[in-house]
Amino acid sequence: MVPSAGADRVGRVRERMAVEGVDVLCLSHGADLPWLTGYRAMPLERLTVLVLPAAGEPVLVVPRLEAPRVSPQADLFTVLAWDDGDDPIDLVASLVRRSVRSPDADAGAGPVVAVSDRAWAASLLALQSALPGVTWRPSSSVTAPVRAVKDVGEIAALRAAAAAADRVAVVLQAGEVPLVGRRESDVSGDLGDLLLAEGHQQVNFAIVGSGPNAASPHHEPGARIVGPDETVVCDFGGALALGGDAGAVGYCSDITRTVYTGTPPAEIAECYEVLRAAQQAGVVAARAGVAAEAVDRATRAVIDDAGYGEHFWHRTGHGIGIEEHEDPYLVEGNGVLLEVGNAFSVEPGIYVTGRFGMRLEDIVVIGEDGEPERLNRADHAMVALGP
Repeated sequence: MVPSAGADRVGRVRERMAVEGVDVLCLSHGADLPWLTGYRAMPLERLTVLVLPAAGEPVLVVPRLEAPRVSPQADLFTVLAWDDGDDPIDLVASLVRRSVRSPDADAGAGPVVAVSDRAWAASLLALQSALPGVTWRPSSSVTAPVRAVKDVGEIAALRAAAAAADRVAVVLQAGEVPLVGRRESDVSGDLGDLLLAEGHQQVNFAIVGSGPNAASPHHEPGARIVGPDETVVCDFGGALALGGDAGAVGYCSDITRTVYTGTPPAEIAECYEVLRAAQQAGVVAARAGVAAEAVDRATRAVIDDAGYGEHFWHRTGHGIGIEEHEDPYLVEGNGVLLEVGNAFSVEPGIYVTGRFGMRLEDIVVIGEDGEPERLNRADHAMVALGP
């Protein structure tokens, strides 16, 4: 029998646990749990934890009133439902004790437990109190490098999400989303609606920055009216589950296109060609065996050489999967080598405070041949749109 994607992931995680010396993985809120099990815990005060030992049966501890939402996964884990009035911390602690050697009071001598990076602080503090002698680590020390290598199904999901976002970008670039004379927040709402219409189950963000606001990379679209003769940075994305199943785990899209409301003057046009060359350099550099920081250097070198280096403030890119931002990060100081299956954004930007900004972003995957594949194909030019 061919193992399920979940079983394969559990196997790869356990291999990483052995490398990292982790005895038990406790997954609660965050992306690791749905990535492994297909179940996303409700972000409430009631505790949900998957207790995954290095060897032995994984158990999902879940509130009874939420247990019906858990799809049967007999080959992956059993479900232990708890009632209001039970102590779920005690249940989880008991499962951990059963899975490892007895904790020793001496520092460093006890078992090592990795817990979700985004688990509630109150839950972690309670577990620490219930399990003295345990050494605690973030689950990302185990899961991040495993999740960074996408399997065939994940790449197919990312490709579908990117294609849907491309269709929205095409509508934007065709001038079918009115800009001039409208509030940024209204344009943002249109982009979000289009993402949903194109199959996304969720809109994660729809940044619209016009004129001087385009120089703020994470601008919150507001009441400013988009004017004529200015750059408009549109950065949008969401989560799309294959088959349109609202209950399934969605994979993320993320695309940025910059348009101009009029005819770009020479300064803007020339600056954008620098940006476009920088993004191309980053994509070309992103191959298997190349350090993540080398991609950042490739984009930055083009922008630096053109004299705009002080206006490029952020990293070149971030990994993407069931989270908008995950490993690998394309940033100076990250010497991790890219490998087949990595998926990430390449998104240099140039931001001249108080005047204008521009960014160009595609999602890129390292293919089986070790070469980069752009998942986004929408026009890379800065499309000029009339008033």
